[in-house]
Amino acid sequence: MALFASKTQKTSTDPQMFAVFPQEIYQQGELALKDVLSPSALEIKPTYVRLGSKFARTIFVFSYPRYLHTNWFSPIINLDKVFDVSLHIQPVDTASVLRTLRRKVAQVQSQIADRQEKGLVRDPILDTAYQDLEDLRDKLQQATERIFNFAMYLTIYGLSEEELNKTETEIKSMLEAKIVYTKPALFQQIEGFQSVLPLNTERLGVLTYLNTSPLSSTFPFTSFDLTSNKGILYGINRHNNSLVLFDRFSLPNYNSVTFAVAGAGKSYAAKLEIMRSLMWDVNVIVIDPEKEYEYLAQTVGGSYINISLTSKHHINPFDLPIAREDESPSDVLRSNIVNLIGLFRIMLGGLTPEEDAILDQAITETYASRDITPETDFANVASPTLSDLELVLASMTGGENLAMKLRKYTTGTWAGFINQPTNLEMNNRLVVFSIRDMEDELRPVGMFLILRYIWNSIRTTLKKRLLVVDEAWWMMKNEDGASFLFGIAKRGRKYYLGLSTITQDVGDFMTSPYGRPIITNSSMQLLMKQAPATIDLVKQTFNLTEEEKFLLLEADRGEGIFFAGLKHVAIKTMASYTEDQIITSDPEQLLMIRKAKEEYTKQKAQ
Repeated sequence: MALFASKTQKTSTDPQMFAVFPQEIYQQGELALKDVLSPSALEIKPTYVRLGSKFARTIFVFSYPRYLHTNWFSPIINLDKVFDVSLHIQPVDTASVLRTLRRKVAQVQSQIADRQEKGLVRDPILDTAYQDLEDLRDKLQQATERIFNFAMYLTIYGLSEEELNKTETEIKSMLEAKIVYTKPALFQQIEGFQSVLPLNTERLGVLTYLNTSPLSSTFPFTSFDLTSNKGILYGINRHNNSLVLFDRFSLPNYNSVTFAVAGAGKSYAAKLEIMRSLMWDVNVIVIDPEKEYEYLAQTVGGSYINISLTSKHHINPFDLPIAREDESPSDVLRSNIVNLIGLFRIMLGGLTPEEDAILDQAITETYASRDITPETDFANVASPTLSDLELVLASMTGGENLAMKLRKYTTGTWAGFINQPTNLEMNNRLVVFSIRDMEDELRPVGMFLILRYIWNSIRTTLKKRLLVVDEAWWMMKNEDGASFLFGIAKRGRKYYLGLSTITQDVGDFMTSPYGRPIITNSSMQLLMKQAPATIDLVKQTFNLTEEEKFLLLEADRGEGIFFAGLKHVAIKTMASYTEDQIITSDPEQLLMIRKAKEEYTKQKAQ
């Protein structure tokens, strides 16, 4: 109460006291904006400033070479460290500079003349200085150049003084390689820190005269980009708003992987790439697990094939591809038998070594029953079906049990799915295989079967193709499916094929023995928003920094990190209005489009 009296100059008996006192108490306890933004503690040392748990050190550039090339500062900007850069540029009056240069030219001329009178050898340094001064005077007189007072300060951050020393050494060595020299602001760290803050205050006073040309070369807003002369638009570089234009077929292999949680925009990005790739004469094949690509296929005039137990579309696993000129029919037949055994492992839930041997012999005899041998021309043969294999197994010693298991697919509930001749064609530029209506138990079988059919078609004809496998973790759950997918990733380049693998379940993908090899055989990777439970696995796999890790955790829809070869940038996928209407999978947006179509249909009917 006495404190209040001393501040308000009123006694405790003043009747107005009780009206003012609560407001004073509130104001004393109120937090200002600076209280919220300020660090919890501040410690100033000769070589650093400590802000809470962070250490900061300011260094300044005090010497530049005679010539600065364009983007000389970009290696520092792209350095994978946390630091701030402050450039202080103050224009200098041209008339005063010309007067100063006139005196400097007179001094240099006098020194040159004096050396000549004494018979000394010509000094190249004086000659170069004279030429530079005269050249600068001409440009200033013609108003093509101006002079500026220029200061460059960098504040680096770390969790310890050792980390500061390491970062400073790295930056210093990179700059000294370009004959640019720096020093720490000893005993002036607080002045240096304040000079780097966006407060427009320059308190160090380490200024250098630079004319317009070298000053413009210090433009710091540069970063890695992926803009090439050909390719499709993948998105916008979030660092500098440049376009991420790239041609996947210009890389050592044409494969890509995309990892993201559900709803992050991975299918949206894939459909965007498909639409733009079609304009570059690329044939696209899609395995669609959730019927997300149907409208896209209809819009561009593609084929949409639904694979399910009740579908009219069928694929016969015994179909054989036509042997290429560099292949022998015996190798093609042998390879197809091996792949068939992998399919039956998935269908039957695994095979014992004895069952594997029996099945290998039975498949060979099944082909032989249709006069298909290693010497046969596969172009004019009628392939056997699963029922033929069942009959062969039933007549073999030890094959009765396998024949019994196959009846589920030949005469049982799933008979219509796989025990039919193939009635598909892949003569369209976009072909989408949908497996949404297939039961979960059969979905790995369906994906494997479709991939085999696609692979046989790809081997037959050489074309520029893109194969998109959405929700690839279904294949990775089974070792034979994962092995087959890895085989396509390894061999696709020989057939001008790019494999695009998309998955949201990073854990299932990476725990497969073929998950990491598929990634290493993919020259392109797209990482979008990740779940906290899997971010450490993603960070370790792709060697991400802490900043990139948090970027993926906090990314909005359509944002992520795009890797192409040795380069990677932060990207945001962008679509035009028309593209967005075709490829969107947002339920709210789809409902609005559907209502708009219904209203249009009603108005047209009226």
